[in-house]
Amino acid sequence: MNVPGLFHFAFSLRGVQAPAWAVLRKQQLSLPSLPLLQAARKRNSLNLLELSEAELEEQFVRGDGPGGQATNKTNNCVVLKHIPSGIVVKCHQTRSVEKNRKIAREILQEKVDLFYKGEDSDVFKEKKTSEKQKQEKKRRAKENLERKKLFKEMQQLDKE
Repeated sequence: MNVPGLFHFAFSLRGVQAPAWAVLRKQQLSLPSLPLLQAARKRNSLNLLELSEAELEEQFVRGDGPGGQATNKTNNCVVLKHIPSGIVVKCHQTRSVEKNRKIAREILQEKVDLFYKGEDSDVFKEKKTSEKQKQEKKRRAKENLERKKLFKEMQQLDKE
């Protein structure tokens, strides 16, 4: 039985309807496919929206991926949901539940900031500036390569 099914089963034993997020399948625990949300996870953003614990639903599930028994037997993967926006974050970066909780909250805070502020978000602006810097670096590298090719051609002509 998978973990969301387990939650549903536990709620049915109590005679209470399970929350909508508890009956989600693993594939549905991903973020909405908005391009703005993909810009999240920048460390040095300062003006992020604050999250209150009342707006969050947190559950601990077994992680997936490599790791064998250490991964398969421990519930140290954190699934954090922001109720008003419906954004769900799943974090299994470390073996420590506390570190995963902290990381998940940071990621969720950035994604919620992007969700509500959109292009005015600091995270989005940082992403744009880093993309521009990367493009400029590529352009300069391409120009240098062209110069080197021209220089070699000139040397070949001089030898002949």
